[in-house]
Amino acid sequence: MTQAAPAKPKPTHTQINLLALNDFHGNLAPNPATSSSGNVNGTPAGGAEYLATHLENLRAAAKAQGQESVTVAAGDLIGASPLLSAAFHDEPTIEAMNEMGLDAASVGNHEFDEGWHELLRMQTGGCLNDGDGQNNQNSCPDPKARFKGADFDYLSANVFFENTQQTLLAPYTVKRFKNGQKIAFIGMTLEATPNIVTKAGVEGLKFTDEVETANALVPKLRKQGIESIVVLLHEGGFPSDPRAFNSCPGISGPVTDIAKNLDPAIDAVISGHTHTAYNCSINDPAGKPRLVTSASSFGKVVTQVRLSINNATKDVDRLNTLANNLIVTQDVPKNRDLTKLITKYQTLVAPIESKVIGHITTPSVVRTPDDSGESPLGNLIADAQLADPSTVTGGKTPVVAFMNPGGIRADLASNGGAVTFGQAFTVQPFNNFLVSMDMTGTQIKALLEQQFSGANQAANKVLQVAGITYTYNPAGTPGAKVDAASVKIAGQPIVDGTTYRIVTNNFLSDGGDGFPAFTTATNKFFGGLDIDAFAAYLAAHDPYTPGPTDRISVS
Repeated sequence: MTQAAPAKPKPTHTQINLLALNDFHGNLAPNPATSSSGNVNGTPAGGAEYLATHLENLRAAAKAQGQESVTVAAGDLIGASPLLSAAFHDEPTIEAMNEMGLDAASVGNHEFDEGWHELLRMQTGGCLNDGDGQNNQNSCPDPKARFKGADFDYLSANVFFENTQQTLLAPYTVKRFKNGQKIAFIGMTLEATPNIVTKAGVEGLKFTDEVETANALVPKLRKQGIESIVVLLHEGGFPSDPRAFNSCPGISGPVTDIAKNLDPAIDAVISGHTHTAYNCSINDPAGKPRLVTSASSFGKVVTQVRLSINNATKDVDRLNTLANNLIVTQDVPKNRDLTKLITKYQTLVAPIESKVIGHITTPSVVRTPDDSGESPLGNLIADAQLADPSTVTGGKTPVVAFMNPGGIRADLASNGGAVTFGQAFTVQPFNNFLVSMDMTGTQIKALLEQQFSGANQAANKVLQVAGITYTYNPAGTPGAKVDAASVKIAGQPIVDGTTYRIVTNNFLSDGGDGFPAFTTATNKFFGGLDIDAFAAYLAAHDPYTPGPTDRISVS
């Protein structure tokens, strides 16, 4: 008599393949590999066609190992987007995320760029009557294809209507898997959103503390028998080495305090907002390590987390939970559905791209600098930023503008003097948003010296300016090259203790290009996109004649 084979032991854990991204900002097409927005440590990265393929491959590999997958995002999928998406109110990006199989996303501050009513439309669908291409935008450009909205859940637990105390969108969603496992994803929006978006966009809403809001939801979820909880947080941090995209050297910033104070029952934090990539372990209030990740921006990186859930406790086994940040390389086949979508909108954007927005009286406006480092096109862009009304807040209007020369990607071309929106966009293709801020005279002087010192000592990086004039000596001592007595704002000598309102782009605002003085500024306010300011200025000064380069002089 043969003995029966012993029963196969039941698995003790369920492995879930969690894929995460953040801060996509409508970057459907790959960015130039030579730009910071188009590579990771020199490796060309990003592009929706490649991102979709990587996600498919990661899911297929997980399925082959018996794992189910879930795909999430930590905010700013849309807003501050390239023309290909922005021209259609970011409808193409929502459609792309639907194609990619996104399951849930927290709401970022840029989801409010066109106001909360528009955010709700992104979720539920429908079309805007926006004038069929007027203001360089066109909702539902294909009359046969009504915008259906997001298939995924937009989540925002800490954004409430002031009058009803109801959340604007669902606070969380619960995903169910085999072996009866459930994971709750809590969506968390940057609490400071009202300070960095236009007031009208968030009028009637209240933004609450991220930690307090998430912690208050924990007992509600546990009453539903849910022990595995992940927070999708649109707030982030800064590793000391931004190239270390898959580790966590010297992490600092708001995410560290948030992670240290979130309820120990929360098992992982998928973060965003700072456009950096990191893979961290930060102790919770009970002193136990907890996963905190971020996947850079623009679809250049995807985070893969193997969530290991104990089948007995239904809670995440953190010691057996691993994360890996993967570069979205461009050496895989393009996803055909995404190629079809992108090609469709490239065709539809052509009329907007070719729209004449103004004229110039010369064949082009060049970015070639004179001996001082100043260029005609640099002056035009700085003037446009200074004139932009979107950065005015609290009655404070900027009096000085600074533009990084590396952000000017081409001369402003024309067709017999006529400038199209596409030609303007070629000059400023990064969709940086403008930021106004307070700086003292002392801080501004330090900023001017940083053009020739520190990270810029080997290759001077002269900022393009408006509203300010000064003289410098190229042969002077680093740290003392600018003639302090020559610095004038609006024609008046700068005063060390006086506070001035200045405007720049968000890249410089964060200390980019070796200008840490910008990080010392206060009362920062985020306005509109730099390309919109540029286009509006050309339209308002039609035809435009380049002026002399006489703002910066060399002694």
